[in-house]
Amino acid sequence: MTTSSLPQRRFSYSFSLAAFAFCATFAQAALADDAADVLNLVRQHVAAQTQFDVPALAALTADNYVEVSPMGEVDTREKMLAFYAPEKKTATPVITVEEPLVRVTGGTAVLIGKLAISVNAGGQQRQMAMRASYVAIKEGANWKLMSAQYTGIAPKRPAQPQ
Repeated sequence: MTTSSLPQRRFSYSFSLAAFAFCATFAQAALADDAADVLNLVRQHVAAQTQFDVPALAALTADNYVEVSPMGEVDTREKMLAFYAPEKKTATPVITVEEPLVRVTGGTAVLIGKLAISVNAGGQQRQMAMRASYVAIKEGANWKLMSAQYTGIAPKRPAQPQ
């Protein structure tokens, strides 16, 4: 029977801690990469919507994709893709994704963000916003959107005189 010396045990303990720290750092980096990938996916999805790019929307969404529109309607993937048919394209607003908050657990991610919308209405620029929630799933090496929900953000009212 062999007994290990105190220096050997310290080395083994130190090596174990270093290996654990390395693995934890690697896992955090992978989660950060996934969060960045999901944010990029949402930005690509928003761009495809504004460009009425049906092939891109199809590539970015899972087969079982479903969304809740700002009007509260539940739309299947097929209905969403039909809405963005190129012949239905009109003047589109400029939409940016702001305040993204991404949570990743395994092969599922949730992104909640603000969609800042700038639209030209009657020759005037109007600003509005929606809160959007997205659920993404990892299919192989790629993320795809499985659902989205859009909720209008009421504009701030001017202070009332007292």
